[in-house]
Order: sequence, then C-alpha cells, then structure tokens
Amino acid sequence: MDTSKILLVEDEENIARFIKLELNHEGYKTDIATDGLEGISKVKENNYNLVILDIMLPGINGIEVCRQVRQFSSIPIIMLTAKDDIYDKISGLDSGADDYITKPFVIEELFARVRANLRRRTLDNHVATLKVKDLIMDLEKHQVARNGKIIELRKKEYNLLECLIRNKDIVLSRDQILEKVWGYEYAGDTNIVDVYIRYLRSKIDDSYKDKLIYTVRGVGYMIMEYSNED
Repeated sequence: MDTSKILLVEDEENIARFIKLELNHEGYKTDIATDGLEGISKVKENNYNLVILDIMLPGINGIEVCRQVRQFSSIPIIMLTAKDDIYDKISGLDSGADDYITKPFVIEELFARVRANLRRRTLDNHVATLKVKDLIMDLEKHQVARNGKIIELRKKEYNLLECLIRNKDIVLSRDQILEKVWGYEYAGDTNIVDVYIRYLRSKIDDSYKDKLIYTVRGVGYMIMEYSNED
C-alpha cells in the first residue's frame, strides 16, 4: 500500500471529503487546504509527494497557486477543473501543472493520474541532471544552463527539452512528442509542437554555433549527442 503524502486543495467540502476518503482508502496520507493561500503555506511547511489542486478557489485561484508554488518547488501538481475548457487546461499547464483532470471524473481515473505522476517523480529522483554536450538540465533545481549560462524556460519548453534529452539520438514524431509532453488527451493541432520547437531553439540554439535540435523532415525532431561534424 502506498504511503505517499498528498495535499488536496479544494474548497467544496463534500468533494474534498469524498476525495480524501478515497485516497486514504488507497493508502495515501491526505491533507486538505480549503483556499489557495492555505495550500501554498502547507506546501512550504510540509513534505508532500503530490498536490491535487482545484482551479476554482476563493481568494487566489489554482492557476496563481500553481505559479507561486513553482517558484520554490517542483512537486507534481494535478489540476482539477470543473469546465471542459481548453483554455483552463493550457493555463494550468503553462503555470506549471504536470497534469489535469476535468470534473466530474471517475475516481479510478484520478488514482491512475496520481500513480503515474508519483511514478514519474520516483524515476526522476534517480537522476539529478541530464546533459547533452554543454547543456545541463538540473532536475532538482528545475534549471537549464548552456555553457554555464542559465536559460529561462517556460513549463512546456522545459518539458519538451526534457523529453528530447531523455530520448537523445532518437527521432521523435510530432505525435510521440504530443503524447509525452502534452498528454494523450490533447486534441489540438500538432503544429503546436513546431511552435514550441521554435521557442526552444531560440533559447538554446540560436546563440550557439553548435546546434542541438535537429529536424528530420517528414519524421520529427531529435536532440543529437554527436553530430556529423563531431
């Protein structure tokens, strides 16, 4: 039985009580915060393994809570939203959330998302840094540097770069990247991958002679450890 500690930030008492009971039944230790400021405070004061965060909260909303938590913690965050709205999903992910689920949901789906994010964090904890040539990704500090210079990346840019590095020297199709970075539920245009590749290149490649990201026409993208010029 899992003994991971979870913080649930949810202001609707009945929903919070139900989710907590179900999580406790699965073996998780669960605390509840009923507003955003309390949620931020609890994350700072306690050693949680994961946060389940509702978007619609009194005071500051879940998007802002997520953004503030990301300033000091890389804890996995699953966003809850009552609206099946792509804007809410994009806003949540861009603010730093790792995953999202739309209300109403089947509790087994929430369990699956919790297990997947905890498993991903466990795997990440075995590797402190990822490296390709002079680019270093510090997973503990959530920081990227090239040739010693810190590079500021947004959440999705960071996730895309991590995906490419973890699969270095392997060509990933747009669909594979969408599934790994945006999630299997993403129903938007695959051109979003091209857009974010451009964003990423402008930050980690454009100022350097030695390029890292390669386009394989008709297939997809890859980061190469060793290019033909090496």
